[in-house]
Amino acid sequence: MSAIILFDGVCNFCNGSVNFIIDRDKEGYFKFAPMQSEIGEKLLKENGIDKTVTDSVVLIEDGKAYTRTTAALRIARKLSGYWSWFYGFIVVPSFVRDVFYNLFAKYRYKMFGKQEACMLPSPEVRARFLATN
Repeated sequence: MSAIILFDGVCNFCNGSVNFIIDRDKEGYFKFAPMQSEIGEKLLKENGIDKTVTDSVVLIEDGKAYTRTTAALRIARKLSGYWSWFYGFIVVPSFVRDVFYNLFAKYRYKMFGKQEACMLPSPEVRARFLATN
């Protein structure tokens, strides 16, 4: 069993987050695809997600799509170490959590920059990516 993380492939912060997750996902539970890829766009469409509204992270797990802080917290609960403790914040209503998430997402390019093209995974982790274009 695995889950898919769709991420903004040109966002430096998002790319760093993917590397962070890979390093702490010892079981290889997560697979990855940039939202800008063919498979990413297909999965967004299949799950009824408008990437003009949600453009930073989507988690597809057990046939359901999760966005914003709900996605981030569900990802955190599967990571090794104390990162799984952050899942406890799921008790805070999403409309409260997402205020901060949306603000950060809005300014992430200004704070961390962006690339001209999606990241290319290293050969060691390439098998965990559904698409690299």
